[in-house]
Amino acid sequence: MKYEHILIRFGELNTKGKNKKDFIIALFHNIKKVLKKFEKLEFLRAHDRIYIHLNGEDENEVIKILKEVSGIANMSLVTKTSKDITSIINVALDLALQQEVGTFKVKTTRSDKSFPYHSDEINRSVANEILNNTKHHVDVHNPDFYVKIEIRNEGAFIFSNVIKGAGGYPLGVGGKALALISGGIDSPVAIYLMMKRGVNIEAIHFASPPYTSQNAKQKVIDLLRIISNIKGGAITLHIVPFTKLQEAIYDMGDESYAITIMRRMMYRIAEGVAIKRKCLALVSGESIGQVASQTLNSMLVINNVISLPMIRPLATMDKNEIIEISKRINTYDISIRPYIDCCTIFNPVNPIIKPTLYRAEELEKRFNYEDLLQECIENIETLYIDSSLDNQFL
Repeated sequence: MKYEHILIRFGELNTKGKNKKDFIIALFHNIKKVLKKFEKLEFLRAHDRIYIHLNGEDENEVIKILKEVSGIANMSLVTKTSKDITSIINVALDLALQQEVGTFKVKTTRSDKSFPYHSDEINRSVANEILNNTKHHVDVHNPDFYVKIEIRNEGAFIFSNVIKGAGGYPLGVGGKALALISGGIDSPVAIYLMMKRGVNIEAIHFASPPYTSQNAKQKVIDLLRIISNIKGGAITLHIVPFTKLQEAIYDMGDESYAITIMRRMMYRIAEGVAIKRKCLALVSGESIGQVASQTLNSMLVINNVISLPMIRPLATMDKNEIIEISKRINTYDISIRPYIDCCTIFNPVNPIIKPTLYRAEELEKRFNYEDLLQECIENIETLYIDSSLDNQFL
């Protein structure tokens, strides 16, 4: 059966009450944005559904993109027909004939209450036609396939498949946050999960040339290109020249605290950029206990230097769960390119896992970090990363 339409359903958006309409409008615009390369598509927004008319475009390619759009609970490839019982029965029979011989169940929902047949009447009429013209049998408890029918104001829609979407909220409805991105596996996944909750993202990366290479910087750019493709629009990247400050940290005299102090400096810079860019929170790819700087003791000491919330979407995930997501969103192969970032170039032999705030503040008094912080901020390089364009300076 050749499907001509995709029917898109919402999940959590249905709980939004008076704000539901605004959320659906945002989702509608996001869908059109990510599918802009498909010039033949036609879009229709209804009260609690979005419809896409394929007009000959590749249904598999369209579905592949839609599966990563936050705010979509699920979707179906459907055949649309007129709202008369004969047409509905004929299309449903055609769908059943395409299935391997087995058991089936007909399931009808009727949001258009003006349609003269009730759901049970439609179910019986369609089931009888299938039983009389195929070798299929009814099984209402565990069928091999469904024949699903939706009677709506926009028409009658017949389908069998339900394809899971990303869920969550439409991108942009949750405000904007600034995400720390290193180039590893974790931070791109954290960004993806924040976007899934409707949060728009800008990114900040700390580079320490000549210890970190142009390849490490390019890896971050390539990761954000993947994410911008999922987003359907550009992502702003702020690249911080971190070399002098990082060297000063490792010259302060207590190597075990170097990672703790380095993260405190990163947070200070990130918060300054976030406030300037009107971001409401910071985001990191930290997972509790994964490394020394991600113990609860470390997080407490590091977080002490900022007032904006630091959101950690991966906090309770293990590495295998994170890798699984990274492979699904196509960032994994880029993340494992063997180019070190500034977090690994001066890796202490015995980093402290239970730092104290008193000791961290005492060590910071040993060097004039305020001037170095300001120098970092004044020399930030900002790029506009878009999957469809070359990088552009802002």
